[in-house]
Amino acid sequence: MEKKNKLLTIGQFAALHSINKKTLMWYDEIGLFHPAMIDPESGYRYYSYHQSSILETILLLRELDVPIDEIRPFMQNRSAAGLEQLLQKQIEALDRNMAHLRAVRETLLHHRRNMTMLLTMDLSEISVLEQKGRTLVTVEIDPDTSFDKQVEMITAETKKYQLRRLHDASYGTMISVESLYSGRFEDYSKLFIEIPFPVKRAGLHRQPSGKYLRAFYQNSGRNGEQCYQKIFRYAAEHGFSLSGFSYEVIINENVIDREEDAFVQIEIPVQPEVRR
Repeated sequence: MEKKNKLLTIGQFAALHSINKKTLMWYDEIGLFHPAMIDPESGYRYYSYHQSSILETILLLRELDVPIDEIRPFMQNRSAAGLEQLLQKQIEALDRNMAHLRAVRETLLHHRRNMTMLLTMDLSEISVLEQKGRTLVTVEIDPDTSFDKQVEMITAETKKYQLRRLHDASYGTMISVESLYSGRFEDYSKLFIEIPFPVKRAGLHRQPSGKYLRAFYQNSGRNGEQCYQKIFRYAAEHGFSLSGFSYEVIINENVIDREEDAFVQIEIPVQPEVRR
């Protein structure tokens, strides 16, 4: 830009930075950013082009929601060290927000997949699918663990992983294949929580990758037991053996008012049965 030393009117300077003239006037009034010169007769404010980088720093910090009370002391004593410290603080806050938004996106995708299944799939059928492995946070339960206690444990785990809300993670129950084959269809041993971002911590459960049987049942009466009996028959007919745990999640909890209207998704790892 030519004649960088030429003074700009408040209108020109505001247009240069795509802001309102009133913003510049307010910054001047609160002692945050002063014009290069004020005409003593007209009272008009004039700005130097060289002030642009300073104003852009203020606008950037305001865009990051840095309070005026934090920006003002920096502006009164600008230094490389002060700006570095201020920016580092905002970068860390921005990283936390970005991680949260990625987690929210994963949660939305999870719920959308569930709604798509409700709308498009025949929930009476059993299907075979390939699943990627995933890492789950688990808490131990038994048939005597009350619902209130389960909610308390899930809440504690989500806070441990710094999730803002319980529903930032998906969760369900696990029952061992051994219990199922023994007819103990209510013998749930773990609650699992899938954290929507990579987690590295000792003691986590690794859900294996590979083939799974998927089935659904409506959560009332003996529907769960009948669904597992149906799975046993399907596995025997198709030469599969069940292994590990069955992973159960409710796929429509966002759109129901009664527990008996819940649809439970079952996924169980399977392997080809060894023929002798």
